[in-house]
Amino acid sequence: MRSLKLVAAFLVFVSYASAQQKPNIVYIIADDLGYGDVQVLNPEKGKILTPQIDALAKEGMTFTDAHSASAVCTPSRYAVLTGRYAWRSRLQQGVLSGGDELEPLIAENQLTVPAMLQKEGYKTAAIGKWHLGFKFVDDEGNAVPVYDGKKVIGPAIGSTVPNGPISRGFDSFIGFHHSRVMKTVIQDDKVIDKMPPIKMLQFLREHAEDYIENAAKTEEPFFMYLALNSPHSPVVPSEAWQGKSGMGAYADFVMETDDVVGRVLDALEKNGIADNTLVFFTSDNGCSAPVAKAGKLEKEFGHYPSADFRGYKSDIWEGGHRIPFIVKWPGQIEADSENDKLICQTSLMATCAEIVGVNLDDNAGVDSYSILPMLENKKAKTDYNLVVHHSINGKFSIRNKKWKLELTPGSGGWSNPTDNKAIKENYPDIQLYNMKKDVEETTNVYDKYPKRVKKMTAQLIEIVENGRTTSGGTQENDVTVDVFKTGLTKKAGAH
Repeated sequence: MRSLKLVAAFLVFVSYASAQQKPNIVYIIADDLGYGDVQVLNPEKGKILTPQIDALAKEGMTFTDAHSASAVCTPSRYAVLTGRYAWRSRLQQGVLSGGDELEPLIAENQLTVPAMLQKEGYKTAAIGKWHLGFKFVDDEGNAVPVYDGKKVIGPAIGSTVPNGPISRGFDSFIGFHHSRVMKTVIQDDKVIDKMPPIKMLQFLREHAEDYIENAAKTEEPFFMYLALNSPHSPVVPSEAWQGKSGMGAYADFVMETDDVVGRVLDALEKNGIADNTLVFFTSDNGCSAPVAKAGKLEKEFGHYPSADFRGYKSDIWEGGHRIPFIVKWPGQIEADSENDKLICQTSLMATCAEIVGVNLDDNAGVDSYSILPMLENKKAKTDYNLVVHHSINGKFSIRNKKWKLELTPGSGGWSNPTDNKAIKENYPDIQLYNMKKDVEETTNVYDKYPKRVKKMTAQLIEIVENGRTTSGGTQENDVTVDVFKTGLTKKAGAH
């Protein structure tokens, strides 16, 4: 399989090499933006105006069955940058928090997308949220505490980050770790400032615009990973955007997020490099219902952040991990096109590798399939025949075309019924849905299709035990992975 892909990748590479150009790659990932928060994806039940993202969809390809690798952010970001499901790592549920944050989730010898592109002559930049683990140390190399019990104290200006983004493939980094320590601004490997969270989104936008302007002056291609802090909590739209939506602070913050996306796209146009830039826009997981006050948005304004899908951030249901995914590449992607094929955010590694003509080693991008064929031809088939989903509580689900099997009695997350409530109410231990007929996941048909349940369970176990989804040699997971999460009732926290 990979040998055939190597031939295809080589032909693509020759095409780009002959033009003496490699595309710039911009990956914009919002934080907790629901599928239904983008109006073009939710025209009937989406009431928040998102004209810039809607325009991006008109200029590119919109994937309507795209998924984050998890229903929460740390594992999703890990999967984007490594092409590997995060449940293969030590992180079996939840997100990095507390003392677990001190060690990077991405192993030092794990190939990342930016590290791969560096080897191909790309300059690489991370701007925004990291949340993949690092520690702060003082001048003597002693760890600097971030928390005093439950209180966030934050490291002092001048503290060093020895194992952050620039140790995992990025030439430069400007941003913060995660929402609880957003006030701490880091540049490359140093804490440089303390900033009120309300200023962070525009701060990231300004740095993205500056990076594009400076990169356009060189002949080197670049990869910019822009991880926005919005509309995640703290919900802090800047003064210029407060009250814009008429639906509350969350809706205002979504609108400001949309504007920032437009400003970044404008910077590409202004600096004359839009035509040779591949742009991805997506979110790390679904909308956080408590933060968005989703019930109020639905009842008072008719806005449904998960559109027609069940659940929200944290859940194994679609609202937890079906996300906006729009791709623009002038001259390569058909404008105003739509693709309903199943894909996952693990795709970035293999897609970039195919674009630049890299043959991935057997232990790299083990869950990553290239979507380049679909970008070039919306009728092309997807290699994502199987996609694994993961909830905040570590519950597994597997999708195969129209079928979705969930190994949990409840949501696997925060939505009702939670797993504990589902157990008390004697719900079945598994759920099976026909996503073609029942996209809202209302009718559990597990008892009607026992052979389907057995087959998909076996497929999930095989994916876990093989250490990979793609073809190739068996790989090792970092820890033992419990597919059935036997007896797990603990509620995982999230930032």
